[in-house]
Amino acid sequence: MSGQARKRVDSIRARRALAFVLVCLALGTGTAVAVDVVANPSVPDVALKRATAWAVFSMRLRTWSDGSPTTVFVLADSSPVHAEFSKTVLDTFPYQLRRAWDRLVFSGTGQAPIEVKSLAEMRDRIHATPGAVGYLPAGLLDKGVRIVRVE
Repeated sequence: MSGQARKRVDSIRARRALAFVLVCLALGTGTAVAVDVVANPSVPDVALKRATAWAVFSMRLRTWSDGSPTTVFVLADSSPVHAEFSKTVLDTFPYQLRRAWDRLVFSGTGQAPIEVKSLAEMRDRIHATPGAVGYLPAGLLDKGVRIVRVE
């Protein structure tokens, strides 16, 4: 690897590490960071049972109640926000979601959700994609997405 390529990789790693540290600090301050399920305004469901939310995010439920297809966006397994979402909203661990996705992919019966690199990208992609669903901390919500209650 050339010196310039190595510097670029080191720079990317440093930025990722900084982002990770900042999110960890936010999560580790003793105050829980609220993570909400959010969807494109075209999604007909404004409330989901926990089992239905699990089915959507585990890629088992592929259509909304009106028959339109779902598009699921998630952060990387190592993301603290993903871990918080998995534990508080779905009442599961990130590795259990990964197992469900891997089982679908390796058996040829389904696909994994679309992994985004940042919370800003998740918000933008949900806003731009009809039928999209994902999750965001409360501080990043805007009018381009709407909250889906999980009961």
